[in-house]
Amino acid sequence: MSDQVGGWYSVRCIFRWTTWQDTPFEERILLWQAQSLRDAIALAESEAREYAQGNQVDYVGLAQAYALPTANEIGSGVEVFSLLRDSELPPDEYLSSYFDTGRERLGDLDPEDA
Repeated sequence: MSDQVGGWYSVRCIFRWTTWQDTPFEERILLWQAQSLRDAIALAESEAREYAQGNQVDYVGLAQAYALPTANEIGSGVEVFSLLRDSELPPDEYLSSYFDTGRERLGDLDPEDA
């Protein structure tokens, strides 16, 4: 990478926790400053391999990158990832199929934080 600052990119990498009983998948989205999308992916995949080795998980080899539209304006409310997916499913079925399957490991929202 050259001495230029470059833009901001987020990269989502997918891991599998094979040492856990149910072998869950993990999606991590990290922020990178890089010269290009390709450079951001290279940085993310290098970190993904280190993360996998340090946590005894498998990096499954998927890295999806997103160029932040507000380049160097990182702050509250900045979009850090967006993915469009074509689907014929109605909204409830789409959410059940891709995001709310019942198998997610989510924390509960503290009522005081709501």
